[in-house]
Order: sequence, then structure tokens, then C-alpha cells
Amino acid sequence: QVQLVESGGGLVQAGGSLRLSCAASAPTFSTLDMGWFRQAPGKEREFVAGIRRSGGTTAYADSVKGRFSISRDNAKNTVYLQMNSLKPEDTAVYYCAASRRVGVTVFVTPNSYNYWGQGTQVTVSS
Repeated sequence: QVQLVESGGGLVQAGGSLRLSCAASAPTFSTLDMGWFRQAPGKEREFVAGIRRSGGTTAYADSVKGRFSISRDNAKNTVYLQMNSLKPEDTAVYYCAASRRVGVTVFVTPNSYNYWGQGTQVTVSS
């Protein structure tokens, strides 16, 4: 079983930055693909960013490209999401997810992930 705990959310003004962290309780963290999703009220959960287990391949939603950056530290069992130039439309609960599936690209659909964190709220004020 893998447990994921997100941190780093909060309230920020438009144009500001936040860094989310997701700590995994998994001795085999380096074998997991990791992703960040978000869900705003009344909307479906959507892919934000993902990173392959080696850290060599990343993918981003078009809405965050150039503003967000995903990275991981396998020695610390942690994945990060650096969010810059935040906009009010980035307001959502952000979830960390882990996948044991074997693939060749970054997984972008929620059902590709086996484990989920409890989420952390990000609110961007205008």
C-alpha cells in the first residue's frame, strides 16, 4: 500500500507562486509514475502534470505549460509541483497520484493511477 500526503497549498494572489509537495510512504517510490491532478467545484478532476518513474519524462496540461513544473526526488520519496504566475482559474483542490502501471508515456487519465492523496487546497485571488 502507498500513502501520499500533499502539502504546500494555500491562498496566494494572482501572479504569485506556490510549491506543492507530495511525500510517499513507499519503499519502491522509484518504481512509481507520479502525477498531479486538480478539481475545482462543480468540475471533473483534470490532469495537471505527470512525471515518469525515472524523472526523465514529464507532461503538462496545456493550461499550465510554461507556468508549472513537476519534479521528483527519489531519495526523499517526494514529488513537487512548482506553480508560478498563478491565475484565479488555477483555484482547485490539488491531488497527488501514483501509478504502478507499466507504460511508455506519462499517464494523463485519473484511472491510470492506483493511489491518491487527500488533496490540498490552492486558492488564487484576483
